[in-house]
Amino acid sequence: MRFTFIHAADLHIDSPLAGLGLKDKTVAERFADAGRRAVEALIAETIESKAAFLIIAGDIFDGDWKDVTTGLFFVRVISALHRAGIPVFMVKGNHDAESVISRGLPYPETVRIFPSDKAATIPIETHRVALHGRSFPNRLTNDFVATYPVRREGWLNIGVLHTSLDGTRGHEGYAPCTVDDLKRFGYDYWALGHVHAAEIVSRDPWIVYPGNLQGRSVRETGAKGAMRVTVENGFIVEVAPLVLDRARWAHLTVDVSKAANEADMIEQVSAELAGAHAQSEGRPMAVRVTLVGATALHNQLVARRELLQDDIRASGFRLSDDCWVEQVKVKTGLPQRSAAPLPAESLDVDALLEQMANDPGFATDLAELVEAVKARLPKDLHDGFFGTDMLRALGRDAHALLAGESS
Repeated sequence: MRFTFIHAADLHIDSPLAGLGLKDKTVAERFADAGRRAVEALIAETIESKAAFLIIAGDIFDGDWKDVTTGLFFVRVISALHRAGIPVFMVKGNHDAESVISRGLPYPETVRIFPSDKAATIPIETHRVALHGRSFPNRLTNDFVATYPVRREGWLNIGVLHTSLDGTRGHEGYAPCTVDDLKRFGYDYWALGHVHAAEIVSRDPWIVYPGNLQGRSVRETGAKGAMRVTVENGFIVEVAPLVLDRARWAHLTVDVSKAANEADMIEQVSAELAGAHAQSEGRPMAVRVTLVGATALHNQLVARRELLQDDIRASGFRLSDDCWVEQVKVKTGLPQRSAAPLPAESLDVDALLEQMANDPGFATDLAELVEAVKARLPKDLHDGFFGTDMLRALGRDAHALLAGESS
């Protein structure tokens, strides 16, 4: 007997895109809509491929609903699977744990949600599949995996688990466990959720993250979707990614060290943008561009970053009205060269910055300002800005800015 099932996770329906919202509300709305359309694509693919069942390994919702339309949307799309005779098996993750979602709506009887007090087994007699899973009772869950049942001999055993595993994949430590912990159960397939990057962690047994269904920030670049799993005569023979996202994030790092002038640099960035846009296959795309390399243009690029960003955004819009340059970061540097004496009328940038740095209250005032800004910004905007080298980077940028403005 041969059949397939689909393994998805981390739908995060109606997840807010605060970072984009601060920059352009129209773009943010398109990306927010992409999240729902990706869910619709998941349901359509499940039906069209005649999958035996669908597994969703947690975080269907991003948190408690702002209004009932979020829940009604999911009930509407999942009911299409009920009408097609395809069952759905779900666990709740940290974002939609029992303690997080304040209300619910009735699902069709073909939708089964695993309990949160301990793991349970749900058999699918027609395919001799035993699914073992547990929902999160709250956001912080430890000693979680130990409650999973023993394997059912002679059946295909699938564990459904929302977990960070050992926490080395950049996600918080929910339901922590190791690969060896999972292997000891003897299951054939572990359908994991929580980590937003797709990864086949192990093939014996299969331990799989499908990644999230739709990228939500520049930290979640590239194609997103789910996994199609093929079973033949009781054995898993293939695990293949399904691309289902309806908008795409990209991060372009462009070495501009060979650009002779700003026009050459913009032409180079435009070519890179065109390549990324082609890979998005017609999807709306948000791109962060980081300029690197040693270039004599460095001070000019820092001083003109806002104008430069506008020019590069215009290049994106020439490709498509859905090609949005989210941000331009200037991380270039000046070529190494021997120091030359300053003309008498030039601004001594180094001396000015040294004077500021030696001001007793300057560092304290700056640190307080940074904390105030950080407290008001969404978490998505902290990335790459509030690191340990931030003050040093600010000093370098200030030097380049003053030098660029005075040149």
